[in-house]
Amino acid sequence: MEIPFSPFVSTDDPLALLQGLVNSLRPRHPDDTAFATERLRALAAWLEADPVLRGKVRGAIETLFATCRGGSLYRNMGILPSTGLFSETRRRITHTLLPEIREPRRFLGDALQALFFRNTDEIWVCGVEDAAWIAFLEALHCSEGRDPAALPGGLASLLNSLWLLSYRMTVLGFDPELLRIDPGLTQNESPFLAQNLETRVFMECCLNHWNEPEAAAEDEKQLLVLFDQCREAVERIRRRAAQAGTSLQLTYKLQCLGDHIQRGEQLATVAGELQRDRSGRAAWPAIVALFKTLVFASCRRNDVKLLWRQNLELTARRVTEYAGKAGEHYITETRAEYFGMARAAIGAGGLIAIMALIKLALHHANLAPLNEMLAYGFNYGLGFVIIYILGFTVATKQPAMTANAIAASIGEAKGKVRELDNLITLIARTTRSQLVAISGNVVIAIPVAIALSAFHYLFTGTHAITRADADQIMATHHLLLSGTLFYAGVAGFCLFLSGLIAGYFDNMATYSRIPQRIEQLPWAQRFFGTARLARFAGYVERNLGALAGNFLFGMSLALAWGIGMLLGLPLDIRHIAFSSAYLGYAVAACDFAPPLQPFLWAVLGTIGVGVMNLGVSFSLALVVALRARNVTFSQGNQLARGLLRRFFTRPGEFLLPPRRKTEQAAETRENGAEHT
Repeated sequence: MEIPFSPFVSTDDPLALLQGLVNSLRPRHPDDTAFATERLRALAAWLEADPVLRGKVRGAIETLFATCRGGSLYRNMGILPSTGLFSETRRRITHTLLPEIREPRRFLGDALQALFFRNTDEIWVCGVEDAAWIAFLEALHCSEGRDPAALPGGLASLLNSLWLLSYRMTVLGFDPELLRIDPGLTQNESPFLAQNLETRVFMECCLNHWNEPEAAAEDEKQLLVLFDQCREAVERIRRRAAQAGTSLQLTYKLQCLGDHIQRGEQLATVAGELQRDRSGRAAWPAIVALFKTLVFASCRRNDVKLLWRQNLELTARRVTEYAGKAGEHYITETRAEYFGMARAAIGAGGLIAIMALIKLALHHANLAPLNEMLAYGFNYGLGFVIIYILGFTVATKQPAMTANAIAASIGEAKGKVRELDNLITLIARTTRSQLVAISGNVVIAIPVAIALSAFHYLFTGTHAITRADADQIMATHHLLLSGTLFYAGVAGFCLFLSGLIAGYFDNMATYSRIPQRIEQLPWAQRFFGTARLARFAGYVERNLGALAGNFLFGMSLALAWGIGMLLGLPLDIRHIAFSSAYLGYAVAACDFAPPLQPFLWAVLGTIGVGVMNLGVSFSLALVVALRARNVTFSQGNQLARGLLRRFFTRPGEFLLPPRRKTEQAAETRENGAEHT
C-alpha cells in the first residue's frame, strides 16, 4: 500500500516530520482502526526497506527525547493533581475555552499534544493492535549506530519521574482522611513508605548499571510487589468507605493515588526491561502500553465528563446502596406487610388531601411570586415529613427506592436461573407493593377531598373551590391538551432526585459521624439529658436521609413550578396523589355532576400522571444504580420470558401476596419442574 510520506521526509524539522507521519496514519473516521493498522504496518515495511528513511525517522524521535523535557509528561499527564476535584474541573473548563500555551519544542508533553492534536486520536491509537506498534518500533532498529553503554534518550527523565511519583504516593498514602478510614496504615509498616525506599534503590541501581554494565542489575519485581500492596491498601479503603461513608474529596484522593500507582508500575516496568535488554526489544510491549496511556490522557486532558464519572463512582455506589436499603422496606413479602402497606398508604392519602386543600388556598392568597413558591414548598415539604414521621407511605416515593434494591439484585444474579427466579419474585413483590400503595393513596384522597369540601360547604355555604377552579383543574389534567404527562415527568424527576438526596444525607450522617457529634454537645446534654440525647442521636442516624429527602422533595416540586413561573417557561408538576385530590374537590364543586367529557379526559390524565411519576423515577433510579455498580445486565430476554411465565401461571402474585404455605408449595413444584 502506497503511503504519502514524500511531502514530509524531505524536511529537517523533526517535529514536522513526525507530524506528517502521524497525519498519514490518522484515519478519516477515528473508529476505522483497520485503516490505521494497515498504514502502520506499511510504514514499518517501508522503514525496513529504506535505511535512509529509517535513520531520519529514528533521528527525529531521538532528537525530541534529547531536546524536550519529558518529566511533566511522565508524572503529570493522565494523573489527577492534588488540587482537588472542583479546582481540576475549573481548570479543564478554562483550558477548553482558552487553550493553554504549547511549547512542543521544549516539552515532550506538548510535543505529544502537537502530534495527536485531535480529541479522537486516542480511539484509533489505542484501537491499533500492540503487535503493529511493536513492529513499527522494531523497524526503527533503535540500536543502530548507538553506543550500547549510553543511556537511552528519555530514560533519565523517566527514572526521575518515577522517583517524584514515589514521593507523591507516600504523601497521599498518609493523608489524614485515608488514615481515618484505615488507621492500620500507621500501626503497621506502610507499603507507601516501603515503596519509596525501594524506588530510590531501584533508580540508583538502574543508573549504575548503565554506567557500569558489569554492575548487578536491580530487578523491578520487588518494587512492583510494593506497588501492588499499595493498590490493595487503596481497595481496602474503598471497601471500608462503602460501609463507613464517603465523600467526593475522599473519592478524588483515592482516584489520584490509583493514578500514581498505575503510572509508577508502567515506568518501573519500562526501566526494568531496558536493563535486561539494552536493544530495547524486551521493553517494546511496556513502551507501547505506556504510549497508549499517554495518548489517551493527552486527548482527554480537558474532559470534564470523564473526570466526574471517575470520581462519582464510589459516592454514587454509596448513595444508591443507602437508597436500596431504604427501598427494601417498601417491598412487601407477607400478607401482614402488604396490608400494613395498604394502611400506611391510606393514612398518607388522607393527609395529601389536606395538603392539596392548603395548596389551593395558598393559590388564592395573592402572595408575591417568590413567597408563593416558598409557601408551596413548605406545604409540600413539611407535609411529606409529617407523613413519614407518622409512618405513612406516599406511593410515588417508592420507585426511586425500590429501583436500587432491584439493581442490587441484578448485580448479584449473574444470569443463574435460580437467582433470576429470585429476581422475578422480587419484581412481583415490588409490583404488588406499588399497586397497593397507589390504590391506598388515591382511593382515600378522593373521598377525603369530597368530605372536606362538604364540611366547608356545611359551615360556609360555599364549596372549597369555585366552579371556575374546578373547570381549570379538569382542563389542566386533560390527557392530551394540557401537557400534563410532561409535568408528571418533571415530578418523576424530582422523585428520583429525592431518592439520591436521601442516600446522600444518610451517607453524610455516617461519614461525618453526625449522631456521635450530637451526643457530645454540652448544652444538649444539660438540656435533654444523656439518655434522651442518645435516643435522639439514634433517631437522626436512622432517619436523617428520609427526613431530608421528603422535605427537599417537596421543595423541589415548588421550585420546578417557581422556575417555570418566574422565567415564563412551560414548566409545572403533576403528582398522582395530589391530582386525585384535586379531582375530588372539582367533583364536589360541580355538585357531583361534572361535565362528562372534560371529566373523563381528566381521569385519564390523572392515570397518565401516575404512570409517568412511577416510570420516570423508577427508570432514572435503576439506570443510576446499575451504573454505580458497573452492572451490565445481559439477561433481559430471559428475564422478560420469566416474568411473562410467572404472570400467566401465577398472576395473583403480582396483586396479592400468596399465603405462606401456598407460596412454598408453588416454589416446590416449580423447582421440581426445573429439575425434571
